[in-house]
Amino acid sequence: MKVIADLCVIPLGVGSSLAPYVAACERVLRQAGLQEVELHANGTSVVGEWRQVAEAIEACHQAVHAMGCGRIHTVVKINSRTDRDQTLAEKVAAVEALLEPPES
Repeated sequence: MKVIADLCVIPLGVGSSLAPYVAACERVLRQAGLQEVELHANGTSVVGEWRQVAEAIEACHQAVHAMGCGRIHTVVKINSRTDRDQTLAEKVAAVEALLEPPES
């Protein structure tokens, strides 16, 4: 089953700068063979098969733990639909179309 997931991997006890850990996780996600990976200010959105996404999240944890982080908290939101495939851009475009002012 194809899913769209939004995840935020939060290493604990490593100080206030998380950029090196985020970059490590992004490298993992980009090499995971997912259909889409989009970094945003508070996490990353990914598109792929359910198992592939779950394995990529686990690989992120492994990478961050390998950097010396003993504890990680991750928030994941998953959206699945079986009626059609949908991209990240299509989801955003559907809302943005509703925000455009009506033509006069």
